[in-house]
Amino acid sequence: MKKMTTAIAIEDVRKEVKILRALTGHSNLIQFYDAYEDHDNVYIVMELCEGGELLDRILSRGGKYTEEDAKTVMIQILNVVAFCHLQGVVHRDLKPENFLFTSKEENSLLKAIDFGLSDFVKPDERLNDIVGSAYYVAPEVLHRAYSTEADVWSIGVIAYILLCGSRPFWARTESGIFRAVVKAEPTYEEQPWPTLSSEAKDFVKRLLNKDPRKRMTAAQALCHPWIKTSNDVKVPLDILIFKLMRAYMRSSPLRKAALRALSKTLTADELFYLKEQFALLEPNKNGTISLDNVKAALKKNATDAMNESRVYDFLASLNALQYRRMDFEEFCAAALSVYQLEALERWEQHARCAYELFEKDGNRTIMIEELASELGLSPSVPVHAVLHDWIRHTDGKLSFLGFVKLLHGVSSRSLAKVH
Repeated sequence: MKKMTTAIAIEDVRKEVKILRALTGHSNLIQFYDAYEDHDNVYIVMELCEGGELLDRILSRGGKYTEEDAKTVMIQILNVVAFCHLQGVVHRDLKPENFLFTSKEENSLLKAIDFGLSDFVKPDERLNDIVGSAYYVAPEVLHRAYSTEADVWSIGVIAYILLCGSRPFWARTESGIFRAVVKAEPTYEEQPWPTLSSEAKDFVKRLLNKDPRKRMTAAQALCHPWIKTSNDVKVPLDILIFKLMRAYMRSSPLRKAALRALSKTLTADELFYLKEQFALLEPNKNGTISLDNVKAALKKNATDAMNESRVYDFLASLNALQYRRMDFEEFCAAALSVYQLEALERWEQHARCAYELFEKDGNRTIMIEELASELGLSPSVPVHAVLHDWIRHTDGKLSFLGFVKLLHGVSSRSLAKVH
């Protein structure tokens, strides 16, 4: 039962009810039955979970989970959060208190609860209000421009606590915690970190990346080597691939060639996620996908929340796929995230390797003017000042620096900022 005091509180609870109504059909989501209101209160009827909070379980274990037990918890959390993100819902208050066990049994199901701070977010939208709990809040929330990636940061904090029993960011005051979240790096030197597997450590580090573009998504985290060895992992469709595919479809032929070269350097782990995503788009017999496949895959996974968050409108930006098909090789180039690869220790090797391939296949002499139109620069940008270091002066071909910048799909806006 929620007690109402202000008009804002009433609006918030109505939104929570709307989200709970729209998000249905996931086993790790609290089951919503109905809501009623009288003059003073809104009554939300939900399933009873008798197993208590995840927080209490952590405390009862003296603060630490084994890696195997931590994985079991993580898989359930990642699954439900990936589901919410695909629907365009960001939870904004993920913490151990907001996950309940259905029963006291050791292996009972975990359910995400309390959508009181949640919101619908359109695929390109940024939210700006600071909400959530200090210890779990993502750096970009404090900078007032964030989306679904903020939830993944909170999952990283939960994973850190499960594995070592202490918080990654701590201070005596809320402002101190916020400062630590923005500036400090979590420690992986103290016990028990040295005794934990390198995969577990890598998993947490890739969730707690301060740059949201470099952070894994919830669906990607389920493909991480630390997690994917578990038998019960089913990888969900990731909204990120549609965003990346759209950027690829809008790219110039030169950038597409650069991305294709980069995709040829992917390791088996990186390809695993892309293979899973491609399979979820249900390619036809000859192993290709079109716009229809993308639409069908989204429909298959849709709840009413998708209408609110306008995920379908997003498909219009993939219209070019209407008249052609994409095979797995091209999908890898279209759906890889350059920023995420950049977060890996192997990035330098990836980029060098890709540049060598590009030198062989795609690199040709380019005029600076051609490069400017290739990047869609406006005439007001001082082209020579901005682009001269992109091109090798010896033969007029794209330099390594230019190649890496091209991979990022540098926009005229960010170029204008540089100068």
